[in-house]
Amino acid sequence: KSSVQTIGEEQIQNPYTELLVLKGHQDIVRFLVQIDDYRFASAGDDGIIFLWNAQTGEKLLELHGHTHKITAIAPFSSSDASEEKKHLILTASADRTVIVWDCTSGRQVQKVSCFHSTVKCLTVLQRLDVWLSGGSDLCVWNRKLDLLCKTSHLTDAGISALVELPKNCVAAAVGKELIIFRLIASNDGSEGWNVLEVKRLVDHQDNILSLVSVNDLTFVTGSHVGELIVWDALDWTKQASECNFWDSSVHPDLQPEIKLSQSPNETSVQHLTSDEECVFAAVGKGIYVYNLQMKRVIACQRTAHDSSVLHIEKLPNRQLISCSEDGSVRIWELREKQQLPAEPVPTGFFNMWGFGRANKQANQTAKKMQENTPMYFLELVGDLIGHSSAVQMFLYFGELGVATCSADHLIILWKDGERESRLRSLTLFQKLAQNGDLQLKF
Repeated sequence: KSSVQTIGEEQIQNPYTELLVLKGHQDIVRFLVQIDDYRFASAGDDGIIFLWNAQTGEKLLELHGHTHKITAIAPFSSSDASEEKKHLILTASADRTVIVWDCTSGRQVQKVSCFHSTVKCLTVLQRLDVWLSGGSDLCVWNRKLDLLCKTSHLTDAGISALVELPKNCVAAAVGKELIIFRLIASNDGSEGWNVLEVKRLVDHQDNILSLVSVNDLTFVTGSHVGELIVWDALDWTKQASECNFWDSSVHPDLQPEIKLSQSPNETSVQHLTSDEECVFAAVGKGIYVYNLQMKRVIACQRTAHDSSVLHIEKLPNRQLISCSEDGSVRIWELREKQQLPAEPVPTGFFNMWGFGRANKQANQTAKKMQENTPMYFLELVGDLIGHSSAVQMFLYFGELGVATCSADHLIILWKDGERESRLRSLTLFQKLAQNGDLQLKF
């Protein structure tokens, strides 16, 4: 029997009671990126990029230019004060090209095809008005797609993820290493840049799968074997770390499981997201909420889905959305657990106080801190059933709803049923008023 939490037909806290199915893609849809308040782009293994209206589900544009699957996508808005703000997107493909698209006209602005390997990630540094491409090397480009500088060939593994750091730095995940690069402006007065490798961090035991910037002081990485490391974003030192997701002492309410070995994907940190207080980690089939100040997990749902969780996002309220290889999309609410005085407080969850040392004084301090600390739990409040295959990721559009993309080639727009009903009533009312069919009867 599956230990995954279920929710009945009556999902009273789930506003997403209507859906629009968007068809167009011929293969797995892997990427969704927001362009502005009402438009988003989708891309995947068919090499085509579609632009959609998030309110109506209307297909706005279809962009053809790549011959292989899309491997990365990033929005790139022009910040030139002299012209009207332009919305652009960058797309990288396994055909070893990068294209800049104009989101209004759908035309190709520029195309670069000088790469020696597939570009796996794209990052725009708006402040410096440059963008970076990561593959077997790190390249820095300007808005016109002039190559400003590049690193020497790194490894065959290449850069799998990039995150912007303060002081013109970026962190690049290259296999199990984290390489810190700094961009330095050229001395000759040109708009050129030099990229310099300043540090290699080799604390991870396995490939780094996820990177997230929390704020100007902190960023977090997660690896294939379930290690989570919190880093100082200014001096790149390790602030905290944990790989104890499967410690049975942290789940007093669960029967202890005897496991001789974990299969790697059960503890794999697939995705990370954060707000100022917490990091939310998709680990194997579970979701973990790690409080940065307390340096420990304050809530978890060990089996949030039947398969690996691929993407997780924090909503503006106390809710989270997660999606999985099992085709489900779930909404969770972080709630405070009412603890009875006699209830034992779980120990060891991301236990940072002794940093692994069996220190009696540290344990006493930890116990005191835990007794004064509220515990939380994740409650399932919505289950969005619509996709027939792995849901790769989603975009949250506020009152316009949620867009999800899947290996079933579909995009689904999930809508707030009550809001849509009100809008339809309003539209009908306005039409009747215009036609003069609305007569007030006394």
